[in-house]
Amino acid sequence: MAEDLKKMYRTVMDDHFPPQITISFGDQTLVYKKRAWKLTDESSGELIEKGLRYGENPGQEAALYELVNGNLILGECQFIEPGKGLTSAIAEGDLIQSGKHPGKTNLTDIDNALNVLKYLSIKPAVVIVKHNNPCGVAYGSSIADAYERANMADRIAAFGGCAVFNRPIDQETARLVSDNYLEVVAAPEFEEGTLPILSKAKNLRIVRIDRIDMLAEYTEKRFVEFKSLIDGGIIVQQSPINPIKTPADFKPASVEYKGKTYAIERKPTEQEYADMLFGWQVEQGITSNSVIYVKDGVTVGIGTGEQDRVGVAEIAIFKAYTKYADALCFKKYGIPYKQLVTEIQRGDRDAALKEEIDKATTGAHGGLVGATMVSDAFFPFRDGVDVAIKEGIRAIVHPGGSLRDFESIEACNEAKPQVTMVFTGQRAFKH
Repeated sequence: MAEDLKKMYRTVMDDHFPPQITISFGDQTLVYKKRAWKLTDESSGELIEKGLRYGENPGQEAALYELVNGNLILGECQFIEPGKGLTSAIAEGDLIQSGKHPGKTNLTDIDNALNVLKYLSIKPAVVIVKHNNPCGVAYGSSIADAYERANMADRIAAFGGCAVFNRPIDQETARLVSDNYLEVVAAPEFEEGTLPILSKAKNLRIVRIDRIDMLAEYTEKRFVEFKSLIDGGIIVQQSPINPIKTPADFKPASVEYKGKTYAIERKPTEQEYADMLFGWQVEQGITSNSVIYVKDGVTVGIGTGEQDRVGVAEIAIFKAYTKYADALCFKKYGIPYKQLVTEIQRGDRDAALKEEIDKATTGAHGGLVGATMVSDAFFPFRDGVDVAIKEGIRAIVHPGGSLRDFESIEACNEAKPQVTMVFTGQRAFKH
């Protein structure tokens, strides 16, 4: 049975989707071409041409299409035109090592990492994605530093993930990557000597995306989003545009309630503005409901896909604590925190080791002291703000617009030390 499962996960399916798809919007037409790559058949050794390995799960046929013709304009919105391909335009020469051959999730992971990276072009940055959600995002002084920070933000989730880089990978970075298990590595280029290091992991998919250096262009380009319903129906929408480009685009939190003005009393510092901007850009690629915490250009805790705002704020705090403890344990003893716990239970290690890590984690509030809280929608009650303030966060970003915004502002002003807050004026839902 185990061998059958392994074979199932490695099998590249045939798909029966057409070589071309044409979509008409009234009298305007978009033309999409199906993509495929040459690979060596494991059983016959012959060179064959295949598209995606499979969809989200084995047994689901899937196909990748690239927009190759048509210029769509609806109302005053001009959608992205052909010739701007990123993930959909990966050529055979760019698929440097195909590993187990890419499937749907591998490519959507790359795509969502690029969706975040398009806002982070000013410094070396790395986004590590797992199941289409960022698990670690970081700026760095170098691309190696950015990778190390992003990986240590959540080593556990990064295992088997997709790491996308906005600068060429050098040998130092390649060595760091080779110490971990990843499914996908994508970058604008791979410097001399890096591929032999990366290729030691035979199942790693190594992908070059040569337009990464032009990602900033995509921040203003809309595309058409399709959501298929179980009855065969389709919902169509424009992709969102993020209005926050600089700290000046944030609005100091201020509202009127029953004739009284409630305004945030402490203005953000320069570093807080930098983290606010970084966090809001990362938020664009996270599944809603979401709350994240960032500090010094790196994610501290990421809460995704929850139904209530205070719940996801608490989950992100819990994750910050667990990731902080794991990072401490790994740096000190070279093993994951969970492994330390198991070895203590077996009597192989002293329980004092865990107690020391737990004490340090609690003392640092999981790295949340001085962090910035970012929410993709407003806080309906102040409880979401209160749970974060207790952990020592110093700044909050959210769209604003709640009937109880005044309560959240009061919570910040009452905090000791005071917490600052800004509004974005636009939510960032992503489903």
